[in-house]
Amino acid sequence: MTSATLPKVFGTGLIALDMVIGPDPETPINCWAGGTCGNVLSILAWLGWDAYPITRMNGDAASERVRADMAQWGVHLDWTTCAPTTHTPIIVQKIRRGREGQPEHRFSWSCLNCGKWLPPFKAITVNVVERIKPALAVASVFFLDRVSRATLTLATEASARGAVVVFEPSAKVPNKLMAEAIAIAHIVKYADDRITGISNVMANDSAALLEVRTLGERGLEYRHRLGRGTSNWLYLNAVSAPLLADTCGAGDWCTAGLIAKAAVDGRKGLRQASARGVRAALRYGQALAAWNCGFEGARGGMYSVSREAFDDQITRLFNGRLKGIDLPPVMGVSTPVVTCPACPPASQDKTEAV
Repeated sequence: MTSATLPKVFGTGLIALDMVIGPDPETPINCWAGGTCGNVLSILAWLGWDAYPITRMNGDAASERVRADMAQWGVHLDWTTCAPTTHTPIIVQKIRRGREGQPEHRFSWSCLNCGKWLPPFKAITVNVVERIKPALAVASVFFLDRVSRATLTLATEASARGAVVVFEPSAKVPNKLMAEAIAIAHIVKYADDRITGISNVMANDSAALLEVRTLGERGLEYRHRLGRGTSNWLYLNAVSAPLLADTCGAGDWCTAGLIAKAAVDGRKGLRQASARGVRAALRYGQALAAWNCGFEGARGGMYSVSREAFDDQITRLFNGRLKGIDLPPVMGVSTPVVTCPACPPASQDKTEAV
């Protein structure tokens, strides 16, 4: 398949630098591209899609690390420096082991070096809309996990061109923009532990074809409009992880797997997938999520396993034959810790090299 025929996904939302601190104090801190949007697009690029993140990176140390990481997976960087540019968000993830050895992770938004607040997320602005609109003509999917006027304008344009709009809110925000996002999205997916429920997803005037509510280790529930009317809530139990090192990023893998299997041909393809195809796509996404739990970091498996080995392991996981296979630890090259923009210049000089 040539680049011209590869399915294309555009996305905007949280694209950040993840600083992952593992439970072993001897293991170096790893700095990788992260955030919901950053993870979903990077995974899809690894799975063979053309992925185009839309964000406002300003060339600081964090943004350059994110761009370099994404580039190695084939992510296109055409729209990563939209004006007005700003600092790239940084998120610190600390993994610890519970009393029974289970992984526990917590997040921090303060700099490991100076202790000040790390840069927050800032949405794209309307002044980039007209430049990006023409590119959306070839989009199969438009992904968003944050809302702004510019984001919704681009999502509406992509939808008009036949793309599937995928909305994955991280928190329930009762405002006009949130309601608009729900009304124009064809797939709405959210985690039950973050959002107890979203109203009007399947309203008569909404575009939704699929609503997915993930339940963590209990699996997920979904309902669809791919038949006659709206289905009842349907249940899929979780796929058992062959190894449990870190659950962070599982939802992003599930989303990417769903998109990869059900939305290759845009909205037309999603409708043709039918109820059976969507269920299979969700199951594939769950398998990807379970597989990545064997690695530290939201996309740790991508740094440890070749693409070919990944396909083999997912096949074995589906067939119940992956249990007991020793999944290797993350083998990515350790990178210098990135300091925040508030750090003294002397500290940045020592740590910003990429």
